[in-house]
Amino acid sequence: MFMLMFLLLFQSASIPAEQLPDWYIPLRDAVYEQELTAGEIFLLYENVSEKAKNSLSGAPLYIILSRCEYMIGRAYQYEEQKDKAANHYAEGIKWAEKALEIQASAAAWQMLAENISQSCAVRPTSYAMANGLNVEKYSKNALEIDKKNAAARIMLAARWVYAPWPLYDYKKGIEMMTVIPQECNYDKDDLFNVYLAIGYAYFQQKNYSQAKPWLLKCLEVYPSNKYAKTLLAKT
Repeated sequence: MFMLMFLLLFQSASIPAEQLPDWYIPLRDAVYEQELTAGEIFLLYENVSEKAKNSLSGAPLYIILSRCEYMIGRAYQYEEQKDKAANHYAEGIKWAEKALEIQASAAAWQMLAENISQSCAVRPTSYAMANGLNVEKYSKNALEIDKKNAAARIMLAARWVYAPWPLYDYKKGIEMMTVIPQECNYDKDDLFNVYLAIGYAYFQQKNYSQAKPWLLKCLEVYPSNKYAKTLLAKT
């Protein structure tokens, strides 16, 4: 069964999501490649944010600015600079909300959910208790508009993979993650996140023989990702 699931996922890896601006991609990839420091990525963030303001307007501008805040937040979060990460996620939330004031879209709901989701990881537990359920709510809002939104599906599945004891359900999380590339349009980072979540779920169950192939797939997408390398080394 595992090999069948693996082959189906591998064979589906040619379904692209909606095209993102070329000038945004270096910022996203730098965050996932983890070769630059957060300070170095901040310079990319500033450059991409400026290009967005010069190239876009209205809701599309606010959505890409929300993406930028989310990405630089992730860079600071990886370095345990939680206050800086939280501040950028807060800005990401504001930009997503501003986009939604103009027009409801899957991308705007997605970015609202993603910034809140990561805010829960860097802010006090009280924030997660007050806002955590909104991640699922807003992800579902995104899927009502675009049922093939991979990032929204990933967030719904991630709760079962990354939730603390006793709220996790690794089997359910793996099952939900595995079908996402078959059923959704996805970007490069979405595919990485699916592979990582499945590998992590197996890893947490100490099923290292199952975890290893998924972590290797992560490194096919982003070969220098330090977190995936760290997990792989422990298998």
